[in-house]
Amino acid sequence: MKSIRHAVTAIVLTLLALISAAAGFVVLSVARRVVTPEKRGTDTQILAVDTGAQTIELTRTLDTELPGRYGLFTTGTHGYVKLGAVLSADTTRVRRKLLTQIDPGARIDPAAAFSGWYYSSPRELHLRWDNVLIGSPSGPCPAWLFPAAAGAPASDTWVIQIHGRGGNRAECLRAVPVFHSLGMTNLVVSYRNDGEAPRTRGGAYALGASEWRDVDSAISYALRHGARCVLLMGWSMGGAIALQTAVSSGQRSAIIGLVLESPVVDWRSVLRFQAREQGVRDPLPELAMTILSSPVTARWGGAEEAIPFDRLDMLARAEELDVPILILHSDDDGFVPADASHALAEARSDIVTMPHFAGARHAKLWNYDQTGWTRAITDWAAAQGFSASA
Repeated sequence: MKSIRHAVTAIVLTLLALISAAAGFVVLSVARRVVTPEKRGTDTQILAVDTGAQTIELTRTLDTELPGRYGLFTTGTHGYVKLGAVLSADTTRVRRKLLTQIDPGARIDPAAAFSGWYYSSPRELHLRWDNVLIGSPSGPCPAWLFPAAAGAPASDTWVIQIHGRGGNRAECLRAVPVFHSLGMTNLVVSYRNDGEAPRTRGGAYALGASEWRDVDSAISYALRHGARCVLLMGWSMGGAIALQTAVSSGQRSAIIGLVLESPVVDWRSVLRFQAREQGVRDPLPELAMTILSSPVTARWGGAEEAIPFDRLDMLARAEELDVPILILHSDDDGFVPADASHALAEARSDIVTMPHFAGARHAKLWNYDQTGWTRAITDWAAAQGFSASA
């Protein structure tokens, strides 16, 4: 009988060890997903392309059914196509107008990724632009410089555009025309480990804790080339980077405002939400963040250095913010919940403007409601006296 009890105990201990090992693997996997620059995944399927009518059918998702203009990353003859209005839909598929000409015989692979970028190249804006390099602590970071229009009332305020996680500079191109129309120069930047700027030794994101230094270098570039002050516009994780720059930069006196599009204000709440959406239950997300925040274990989770989640929590640090802020965030974001943005707007109602948007999902407000999105920026800029004509 004793030998049976010993055997059962051994089996139970072995199972517990295996469970612990499996849980540990999940925790480390969650941690690595947070800080590892990801390749673009696919989130829809191309079901049919009608080259005569220039229409495309996609599997229906909360994104692909959105009204407005969007992009679609594909493989085959075209790597990227532009999409127009929804023409019809049923429970499983959506038919949209193609805004990129697809000729008969083109090969379009089924797997695709729906995108809010719309523009993929600065050439598509039909504005004067230059390629520039910004020297930063991580190395030379490529940027696009869109000078203010010649002959128009010019502002000595520059706008520095900061893209989000897993993206690149093209994500920001949607915002260039509105600031250009206000007489501002646009500087659309890259930052470490984004696939365009230099890669650090570990190649991992720091969620804004180190990337802000590359943006700080962009501020220096702007001030050396004619800017008197700068606005920072950050998209998604770019919003977190803009916020970190605003409270950390030695040049913060030159920052006169922030425009935050679908921003990450508090990483903990975002990562908890995303874990739940992926079916990862407590306490695993908390354990993953604990691993990433410890100098002893951060590298196990793929980070180069400990992630300072307290320092990245800008809701807790709201009192440190001291410039006007415009937050553009859809209530149904679905990737970066708008709760923290609303909380920041409430906590700092003296400096934060947050017009109501809904229905646009994540970082797609321009696509969904270009008129309302543009008006929100121009009205805010005029109210703050930032536009050249103000």
